[in-house]
Amino acid sequence: MFLFSTQFFCQLTVNLESNSQYYIDDDKIKLSEAEASHRFRSNNYLNMNYKLKNFTFGAQLESYEPKALLNYSPAFKETNLATYSINYNNEKAGIDVTLGHFYEQFGSGLALRLWEDKQLGIANSLLGGKIKYTDPDQIITLKALAGKQRSGFTLTDGFIGGLDAELKLDSLMKIKNLRSAIGLSYVNKYENNRENALSPKNVEVYASRLKMEYSKFAMEFEYLYKTKDNIKQVTVLDPNNTFSGNAYYLNLSYAADRFGIIANLRRLENFNLYSQRDQIGNIYHNAVLDYLPALTKQYDYSLANIYVYQAQPRLSFLPQKKSGEIGSQFDIFYKIRKRTFLGGKYGVDLSLNISNWYGLKGTYRNYINDNNNYKTDFLKLGEKYYADQSIDIRTKLKDSWKIAFVFINQYYNTYRTEETVGEVKAKTVVLDNIYKFSKSSVKLELQHQWADSYHGNWAACLAEYNFKKNWSVFINDLYNYGNPDKEKQLHYYTGGLVFRKNSFRVQASYGRQRGGLLCVGGVCRFVPESAGLSLGVSASY
Repeated sequence: MFLFSTQFFCQLTVNLESNSQYYIDDDKIKLSEAEASHRFRSNNYLNMNYKLKNFTFGAQLESYEPKALLNYSPAFKETNLATYSINYNNEKAGIDVTLGHFYEQFGSGLALRLWEDKQLGIANSLLGGKIKYTDPDQIITLKALAGKQRSGFTLTDGFIGGLDAELKLDSLMKIKNLRSAIGLSYVNKYENNRENALSPKNVEVYASRLKMEYSKFAMEFEYLYKTKDNIKQVTVLDPNNTFSGNAYYLNLSYAADRFGIIANLRRLENFNLYSQRDQIGNIYHNAVLDYLPALTKQYDYSLANIYVYQAQPRLSFLPQKKSGEIGSQFDIFYKIRKRTFLGGKYGVDLSLNISNWYGLKGTYRNYINDNNNYKTDFLKLGEKYYADQSIDIRTKLKDSWKIAFVFINQYYNTYRTEETVGEVKAKTVVLDNIYKFSKSSVKLELQHQWADSYHGNWAACLAEYNFKKNWSVFINDLYNYGNPDKEKQLHYYTGGLVFRKNSFRVQASYGRQRGGLLCVGGVCRFVPESAGLSLGVSASY
């Protein structure tokens, strides 16, 4: 990755980012014939913003030459101007107007989220216009937008319109220590149905939300309803392909000095939204309009991310009958005081996470011949899709020695989440150490995973040495020694060197990439198994 940023008279900002890899064949991992013709691949982004008083002019040039990195959307190809915009922002008047490409989010993102994540290959801005108004007292915020969604260097077929309003109730409620707000959102997708007259031209989402904070407590609740929408790519053979959907989301939290708890509960039924109906269910997140992350703990450790849950919002009848998901996640934090029997000299940080996700319990009938072919029970739990329980313990053994112990127990329904076969029960332990010397530090991370099926057992080790303030060298190995297929009992090793100074960073590495899901913030994309050399550079000024 290459990232460069410079400012000219505090007016011009230029960012250059590049991520390139050279893929090789080793004795175990080989590219397919189709992929082998382009072993060198590179994703490149040049972003420029120029600010003049209240105006900001922006543009981003992108290049995927000779090809995009493996398993990025085929829509990302060649070189072209990807985004451009003009923004006017007057803080005193409370007005913000954008023409061109823009990103936006309504509420938590369940109704609408337009964002970019280069690592996941997501770039779903709208090309059109957006206006935002906030009154001088910041009590009312209004947003309106319209446009067509980006897909590579082209636009999707659907035309998107949206409205969002949020009202702070603090001045009306007049209750000490109470802060509250209500919000309403509306999103409409219009798409011509010339290929199938039964497909709805308009798909609408209506959303309401409530936020409250009182003393140490906080609550956020959202309800959303989606009008009839196609549940998969439409053909003339699928006359009964449209159903409505809904979503419920509740977040509760309590925070004290040494104790905190966060509870997330969510129910999704046929609640995914795309700006073009023939993109429904694609693996690249093309044309996605809403944000449906998996509400599970996001782990920092490689073996904990082998069995990663992805949100299951879709209604489908073939090849499986399922209509969505329901579940919860609880995070509990507690700090044991230092200089106590359990806290020791430095104190201990404890965190406990519990996640459980199920399909919606319901009845499903003949898909092709019955217009009313499924019914769900509102709060009843169906088949278990995923569960995990983890405990994270962190403390110091010395002023210079930090240590963490993590235990994770996972259940993963492969048949439902990946639509393959079977289920997995896995247990993972992690021992993480960081030891600091006067001018250097060492990190040693040991992991092991026991799994009763699928990939079988794994062992992993990461060693990193940081020296002379600016340099570090690392080696990492994941060994799938328990795979039932002996040909797949591989070492996925990586070694590299890093140089950093201030905000400048260079990394060179060589090794193997384990195939599977790459996740950021609960949103994932599949990366194929590969081997090769990568070089990353980043700088910011």
